[in-house]
Amino acid sequence: MRGQLRRHAAGRSAGGARDPLRGQASLGVESGNGHAALYDRAMDFEDTAVRLWKSLDREERLAAASRFFAQPSEEVLGNALGAIIKARHLRPQVARSMPPEEQARALASVLDPGETVAAALLVTLHLADRREMLTTFLDALGLPHEEGILKEEADTVGLDTARLRAGLDALRARFPAHQVRAYLNTLWLQDRERWDGLRQLPDPA
Repeated sequence: MRGQLRRHAAGRSAGGARDPLRGQASLGVESGNGHAALYDRAMDFEDTAVRLWKSLDREERLAAASRFFAQPSEEVLGNALGAIIKARHLRPQVARSMPPEEQARALASVLDPGETVAAALLVTLHLADRREMLTTFLDALGLPHEEGILKEEADTVGLDTARLRAGLDALRARFPAHQVRAYLNTLWLQDRERWDGLRQLPDPA
């Protein structure tokens, strides 16, 4: 889905919906209807998944890591265990034999698990515990989706400033500012070209 966070293995779900997390859209700061007054400064995006991962608090990182090890992606699992092995100075067999809960705690404490693992964890966080943010944003934009996963026809919908502003306002009304920032930053990291305008997004604080 061209406009939502996206899983690492880009599969398709039933009904023609594509994986979420492939970005989102730009948002103008200007406005003739008073919107600009709501924001004081532009949002400052982290330029790598690792930097964004580091900016999350311990509870957020643990939530993401717990979800990841509950249903690990085979494509990323080896790198995730490698990050634990390196950080804890463990033997590979020890890391592999750890219970998922212990693996999650260990990975959550690793601030630099590598770009691939960090990106996977950010996607997992939003697809699991924050899926409601995806549906809220996409509903406000008027993009067709299934539980936050964009459908094929979403590619034909234009994302003008008015739509994007509505999406940001919908997020701000329901979710903490730091979660909105992390979500939009993750979307931009997923597809920088498509969602380049997000860099001009006004800060939701």
